[in-house]
Amino acid sequence: QVHLVESGGDLVQAGGSLRLSCAASGFISIGAMGWYRQAPGKQRELVASIIDEGSTKYADSVKGRFTISRDNAKNTVYLQMNSLKPEDTAVYYCNADGYLSGTGWRNYWGQGTQVTVSS
Repeated sequence: QVHLVESGGDLVQAGGSLRLSCAASGFISIGAMGWYRQAPGKQRELVASIIDEGSTKYADSVKGRFTISRDNAKNTVYLQMNSLKPEDTAVYYCNADGYLSGTGWRNYWGQGTQVTVSS
């Protein structure tokens, strides 16, 4: 059974920092990994993504404040979030391309972790 398990969401004051983690398990191979977020009443949006070779992509709203990284040995992706703003408040979802022998490459989602930034 495959899993993407997020952790690290919390309530933090504006200007603070949080580190999200997402551990993938059950896959034969993991491709691109990323973080999305969804605020109440808004569409889910890409926050940051990273591929095997380490190439990264960020939403303009988080550039310079957030850093995505991955540990391929642990199949884990991290999101270091600094200088948090109230508008960063959202449920953050881990996303990954995973390979299984029966289904090939597919895209998977974690269950989400709540990040709340108070002003």
